[in-house]
Amino acid sequence: MRFLIPAALLVVLLVFLGIGLKRDPREVPSPLVGKPAPAFDLALLGEPQRYTQEDLKGRPVLVNFWASWCAGCRVEHPLLVKLAGEGVEIVGMDYKDTDEAARQWLQRHGNPYRRVVADVQGTAGLDWGVYGVPETFVLDANGIIVYKQIGPMTEQAWNEKIRPLLQGQKS
Repeated sequence: MRFLIPAALLVVLLVFLGIGLKRDPREVPSPLVGKPAPAFDLALLGEPQRYTQEDLKGRPVLVNFWASWCAGCRVEHPLLVKLAGEGVEIVGMDYKDTDEAARQWLQRHGNPYRRVVADVQGTAGLDWGVYGVPETFVLDANGIIVYKQIGPMTEQAWNEKIRPLLQGQKS
């Protein structure tokens, strides 16, 4: 009997380990999915004009947290430029960066963003639950988060997850 308890605990531990190994580490469930975009009030890149979560309403939109210093952002950037050219609306949240570095980076690599919001202190990123850039949120026309992509967006993520969500959200 005294050997059955440790054996049972080992079986339970192995079951949890097996479940954990089958999960994709890039798919961390966000507690914000199904909820309104967190409140923020930040300046647009290089402009005094303010931008808030209210400006994200009225149409489906991607909100992409990125930075000029981010290696993963360079990986996904050509895809974002392509998508913007196809009419996908993307709002960039320049995360913990300087305006000058961000402007130079966009000039060098192209600007896929309808608007670029300067989150210099990272406060919006913190409120949105950003672990690290790049991260992309899909919002519906009511400003509700319907999906969170962690890490660089890929053609596969776009085709299999994000595009179908946006097509289902057309206003």
